[in-house]
Formats: sequence, structure tokens, C-alpha cells
Amino acid sequence: MKTVFSPLHAGHSGQMELVAGAIVPGFEKPSRAEIIKARIENQKLGEILAPEIHDLTAAKRVHTADYIDFLPTVWPQWEAAGKTGSAIPFAWPTRGLRGDVRPQTIEALLGYYSFDGGASFVKGTWDAIKSSYDVALTAAELIKAGERAAFALCRPPGHHAGAAFMGGYCFINNAAVAAQWFRDQGAKRVAVLDVDYHHGNGTQEIFYDRPDIQVINLHGDPLTEYPFFLGHADERGSSAGEGFNLNYPMPFGTSWEKWNEALEDACQKLAAYAPDVVVVSLGVDTFEKDPISHFKLTSADYPRIGARIAKLGLPTLFVMEGGYAVDEIGVNAVGVLTGFEGR
Repeated sequence: MKTVFSPLHAGHSGQMELVAGAIVPGFEKPSRAEIIKARIENQKLGEILAPEIHDLTAAKRVHTADYIDFLPTVWPQWEAAGKTGSAIPFAWPTRGLRGDVRPQTIEALLGYYSFDGGASFVKGTWDAIKSSYDVALTAAELIKAGERAAFALCRPPGHHAGAAFMGGYCFINNAAVAAQWFRDQGAKRVAVLDVDYHHGNGTQEIFYDRPDIQVINLHGDPLTEYPFFLGHADERGSSAGEGFNLNYPMPFGTSWEKWNEALEDACQKLAAYAPDVVVVSLGVDTFEKDPISHFKLTSADYPRIGARIAKLGLPTLFVMEGGYAVDEIGVNAVGVLTGFEGR
């Protein structure tokens, strides 16, 4: 299996985030991608390719143009305002406030285009975002050219980013971009299977009224787990998209047996949908030692995930999302890929 990777991800480094009432160093750090890359090399998974450079047309197919145009300006605006340190959102247009008037200051714009304090910027953040987007599209192009599977080693991740907002370490929704790109290239149906511990709220929001892109999430129950405000089982899609959004929320402490039951049901429903291609939002923060998650999967479980996805017999693009137990992230992420390949 070929992997696409860019060293430009490392520009998004040293950022702080707001979480649980504190400003702390970001859990989403460069070592995540580097450990995965090293494991790919160790396991001889396949060739590691640099991404091709793309314009932002594909991003604007799933995100609003004003949001995408805003992202490259964040750090220049932050510096121009005399600010130092991480650019972190801190005020949001919640219920009872106006969200229909675009503000003018960078502090306000950060809140206008986000839903939490986890999507922060440093000087190299935009270059990392853009490289992650290029990685996803280049890997999608490999599938279009005939590869059975490919791995987009994206960093930063993307599945929390919605049509007009960032959050949860995510800026451009790489999996959604790839899914839409496959549609634009002629695929009649695309399925997005999100196995990250945290619900892919952005992907759901983007495709919620669409019958041509099925979105399936296996995740922590939003009654108790981030992102809290989306991901319930009764969210089935709207209008023409009703029935094409499937959520499998699970409680703290879920282990392989129960998680695998959800995966099996999800795979059966995905197979019945009969897509032309599958995009897997690959998060491995379901791991028992993950510092910000509460499932109990072990390293031995991840090859089983890959093997079950392989049984679908469909062209498959793996797009890297979360996973924060940094020491084990390489074993677990690459375990899914080797499991897919039957190794």
C-alpha cells in the first residue's frame, strides 16, 4: 500500500489549546505523524510519496469559500494585530447571539469560524493544513488510477471541520474533500467510515442531506464525550439524505467485543449501500491508553479492523485522523493497514 506524506505538517508545532478550563500544549503534535511514518518504513508497507500540489477548488466543494479564504490569513492577521503566542478562539456566536454578521477583528473571526478552542494557529499552521489537504487528494488520485488502497498520512486531521468551521484540531475536512472529489470524478456513491473515538461531526454536517455520500461513525457517546453536540443514534440524515447518516455511539469503557459488533453492523450497512469507493477516517484514539479517550481497544485489535474493511472488497482510501497515545500510534495505525493487506 502506498502512503502519501508531507514533512510540512511539522510547521504546526508548539501550538497551545484550550481544554477543560486550561491552556495546555496541544495533544495533536508532530511526533504523531513521524512515529506512524517510521512504523510504515519498519513494516515495509510500501512506497512513501510526496503530495502533488493542488489549488483550493476541491476544498471549496465541501467548505464555504469565505471560510477557506480565511484560513491562510489567520497568522498574518494575528501578527498584524500585534499578537504573540498561539492564536486560539475564545468567544463564539452561540444561541441568542448573531452569527449572520461577519466580524472584523482576528479575535472575533477566530470564534466566528470555529466551535471550540482546540483549533489554534502558529506561524506554520496554514502550510501544514494545506499540505494535509494535498496529501489527501494525492492519495485519492492513486485510488482513481487503480490502486486497491492508499494511505493519506494527514496531519492536521480533518473530520471535526464543518462546511464553515474549524475545531477539534481540524481545519480542512480531508476525508470529506476526498469523498466529494471521488464523486466529481464519476463515482456514483461514496461511503465514509469514521472509526475515530470522537464523532466526525464535521463530516456529518457537510453531507447530512446527501444520499450520494453515506456517512458512518463509531464513537464515544456525545452525552458524555466530545464533541458533545452531535453524534446521537437518531441523527439519520435530512431531506434526500435521510437514512444515509449512521451513528453508533458507545459508552466509556467499550472494549473490542462491543465495538466490533458495531463495526460489523456498520460494514453490513455499508456493503448494502454498494458504494464505488470507501473513505476511512482512521482514528486510533479508541486505544486503551489514549490520554483523551475512554475506549479499551488493544493493539491486537487494529489489524482486525483492517481485515474487516478489506472484506468489503472495495477501493479504500485511509485518511489519518486522531490518536494521541503517541508511543503506540504507529503500531496501531499501521496495524489497520497491514490487517487490510492480510499481513
